[in-house]
Amino acid sequence: MEDKTPKKKINKEELEEKAKEVLKARKEKAKKKRPEYKKKRVIVPSITAAFLVLLGLFAAIHSTYFQSTDDAFVEGRLITVAPRVSGPVINLLVDDNDEVEAGQLLVEIDPADYEVKLHQAEAKLAEAKAQLGVTEKQIEESGSNVNQSFEDVTSAQSKLDFATKDHKRYTDMYKEGIVSKQEYDNSNTHYTVAQANHKAATEKSKAMQSALESHKAKAEAVQAEIKKLEAEVEQAKLDLSYTKIYAPQKGMVSARSVEKGNYLQVGQPLMEIVPEHVWVVANFKENQLTRMKKGQPVSIKVDTYPGKKFKGHVDSIQRATGAKSSLFPPENAVGSYVKIVQRVPVKILFDEDIKDYNIVPGMSVVPKVKIK
Repeated sequence: MEDKTPKKKINKEELEEKAKEVLKARKEKAKKKRPEYKKKRVIVPSITAAFLVLLGLFAAIHSTYFQSTDDAFVEGRLITVAPRVSGPVINLLVDDNDEVEAGQLLVEIDPADYEVKLHQAEAKLAEAKAQLGVTEKQIEESGSNVNQSFEDVTSAQSKLDFATKDHKRYTDMYKEGIVSKQEYDNSNTHYTVAQANHKAATEKSKAMQSALESHKAKAEAVQAEIKKLEAEVEQAKLDLSYTKIYAPQKGMVSARSVEKGNYLQVGQPLMEIVPEHVWVVANFKENQLTRMKKGQPVSIKVDTYPGKKFKGHVDSIQRATGAKSSLFPPENAVGSYVKIVQRVPVKILFDEDIKDYNIVPGMSVVPKVKIK
């Protein structure tokens, strides 16, 4: 059945009119949205600027009361263990990260060669002491002989004096014809014999004194040799004791490079002992030290423990910059000098017990010093 309802005719003008209305509505809608976009363009920068200003004020106020740096590290004494004598290792008693006590045996070097040297030195010392005993006996005998020779010289001198007077008396009487030629000759003979005996006694006494001095000089030489040999014995004992290497301090073994059977040389690094005591060295810029001084409290952040703040205090400030204390300090007396802000090491000590934390030399930290 056909639909006889009359159809409405849409001409071209009506379509154009409707299109214009749609475009007009869109333009009006766009105009309403523009002020919102403009508001956002003003508000967002304003908020950002205000935030930056507040952040700057906070930083300025914070720097008035606190100084901080990330150029800071945990420091400690690393004690290098090295042998004082050479030889093969026969016993190794520790490994890396072992806890050791002061005086604990770490390494043992073969002592055989040093025991032989000690026995040789002791034998030479015993021989020298025996020789000194013989020499001292000779000195004693020579002393007795010298004393006897003095008595002989005295006796010979007395006899010579008597013979001299007697010879003079007989000579005078012989000239006057009172005594015979035989009597004069007898006195002359006695005088000559007395002179010879006195000369012999004197020469013998000198010989005895020379022998005594020789024995004394020999004894002094032997005594000097004994002192030298005693020193050699002591050194041999020390060398023998050095074959056992002990821990110089309590701490943890680190960087062990020795193995059983290695042949060690004198001064060769074997391992390091790291004691428990550690501290912080913070390299502050020179313009951060204006109000910083000894004793000020410090809050320490350790990278290993991000949620923990350790308490400490400033122990001391180095009296030279880090660059000046280096192996090759800068020479600024040149035409191309450029000023650079220097850093000064500050030593910071922990105020709390950190034994329960694994804080070791070389760790990075961030200290914050309260300067006001």
